[in-house]
Amino acid sequence: MDLKEIALAVKKANADNTTGQLLDTLYAEDCVSVEAACMPGNDSAETVGLDGIRAKHAWWEAEMEFLSGSIEGPHLHSDDRFALVFKSLIREKASGTEIPMEEVAIYTVRDGKIAREEFFYTM
Repeated sequence: MDLKEIALAVKKANADNTTGQLLDTLYAEDCVSVEAACMPGNDSAETVGLDGIRAKHAWWEAEMEFLSGSIEGPHLHSDDRFALVFKSLIREKASGTEIPMEEVAIYTVRDGKIAREEFFYTM
């Protein structure tokens, strides 16, 4: 897959709420995921490796509910990066609090796999 095909696959998986399925096919084993802030239960905003990223996905699915949203992009940069812009309304399952969220995700691709993802957001 070329960069645009990977970017479109990531966008579609996010739209379909099936991003976890991409981990085995489009992510490098040593992928790095960087949040804008340290997530609860973690010592760092950076998660290294697929097992850690799978755990991050599991935490998100257990704690948050997607209510509505849109995705802009992909916006391609050079031959190895792309960005998606997310606008979402999510609900924290424990409290029921609805949270509007805007997020920019920047993905770096190496050898046809996502090697790094970085998330910039406001909540």
